[in-house]
Amino acid sequence: MGNDGGSIPKRRELVREAARLPTASELKATALESLTHAWTTCPLSDAPLDFSNTVSDWRGRLYNYESVLQCLMPSSSETPIPETQEAEFSRTGIKSLKDVVKLKITTKRDEKGREFAACPVSLKELGAAAKSVYIVPCGHVFAEVTMKEISDTEKQCPECSSSFEDRDVIAILPTDEAEVEKLAKRIEELKTLGLAHNLKKDKSASKKKRKAEDAKENKGNDEQKEKDKNGIASRINNPMTASLTAKVLAEQEERAKRRKIADGYKRSEAVR
Repeated sequence: MGNDGGSIPKRRELVREAARLPTASELKATALESLTHAWTTCPLSDAPLDFSNTVSDWRGRLYNYESVLQCLMPSSSETPIPETQEAEFSRTGIKSLKDVVKLKITTKRDEKGREFAACPVSLKELGAAAKSVYIVPCGHVFAEVTMKEISDTEKQCPECSSSFEDRDVIAILPTDEAEVEKLAKRIEELKTLGLAHNLKKDKSASKKKRKAEDAKENKGNDEQKEKDKNGIASRINNPMTASLTAKVLAEQEERAKRRKIADGYKRSEAVR
């Protein structure tokens, strides 16, 4: 630091430069790279997406069909599922095949033999650089601009002519918050209708609803029985007699429950 023939460093040379914020162009390039990866790689297995066997969930995310099957039925798989894959699958919220739609993606090849996804109407390449959508439940994939050109009176798939509603046009890998919110509202609406993402009846939802109704009904019956017992006891003037009556009624009810269980067991044994 002096008297040694060297130079004395200045303060600006000692203080590190502040972290520079990325520019708009750098942020755009990073987002494009991330979107390109999502268009070409299955997030569950990290394997390349097979456009002939691709599925999508209600969020518009893309997966290989085999990867979803492997996670839904791990016991039937020859190789164990890695923990990282299980964790990633749990975040998807996919509980059954009704939570995904198998996509029908048109593919083309360029002069170099590279295969790419293309809109069957405009022949425009689909991917990170072009917004794309698919129709539920048929699964045909198109460029977003193609679907916007379809008039309101022609709510039919350009490929198979199946009818659809505006809500069932799903954006693929949406980045806009408004699109994500729209998809979230759609799935909530379908749940209230007892439907899954692929518009088939969601049996799990109906079972939950039925269990809730049964629990509510059973609670009402128990409350009514309690009221009946209290009513009988309240009509007896002698407190000791009223207490004894309530105990007897409770014992009778308990015996009736045990008898019902025993009868059910006997019937099951007879069936066997």
